[in-house]
Amino acid sequence: MSLAELRREYTQSGLHERDLDRDPMRQFQRWLHEAMKTELPEANAMTLATVGTDGQPSTRTVLLKALDARGFSFFTNYDSRKGRELEANPRAAITFAWLQLERQVNIEGRVAKLTREESTAYFNLRPRGSRLGAWASQQSEIIASRDVLEARMAQLESRYPGDDIPPPPNWGGYLLVPARVEFWQGRPSRLHDRLLYCRQSDDSWTIQRLSP
Repeated sequence: MSLAELRREYTQSGLHERDLDRDPMRQFQRWLHEAMKTELPEANAMTLATVGTDGQPSTRTVLLKALDARGFSFFTNYDSRKGRELEANPRAAITFAWLQLERQVNIEGRVAKLTREESTAYFNLRPRGSRLGAWASQQSEIIASRDVLEARMAQLESRYPGDDIPPPPNWGGYLLVPARVEFWQGRPSRLHDRLLYCRQSDDSWTIQRLSP
């Protein structure tokens, strides 16, 4: 079968305005809970898009690690490519693709660093190896071989033999504060449901239906 012929028909029930919560964060929590309950692999995985100073967009998959009324939080090395791009242009987009449920959520907004206290609190929840890995990896930098990483990890194992490992100074969290949130539900004949929340100046939300 060729790529042009590769397709599936969507069969799930539709998405209706009457069923939506007026708050997109509560609606997202509902869908995330359903994805987790279905035991989808990495239900908190999201594609994060940022834009460099040259106008070139870049994407990668990261994990959502906190969710509250403010927005969506993830953690990374601030000196990574995405960190440098967010420093220059603090706007981003994220997409959650729950393909087994025939759903997507597309979110756009501004990004700001979390407080050091928030970043440290999450860092301390990570497994020991992940905490050491944050120190070992100069994320997005070119390295000669994997041996470089292995050698750094060995050094860090000796430096921090116990469980008391502080977060690196260039590592922490970001909060994406949404301005637009689109809920996408697959429907037959590619007539998908797309419901878009847009934040207003008074922090209320409008809901509009988009053509597929």
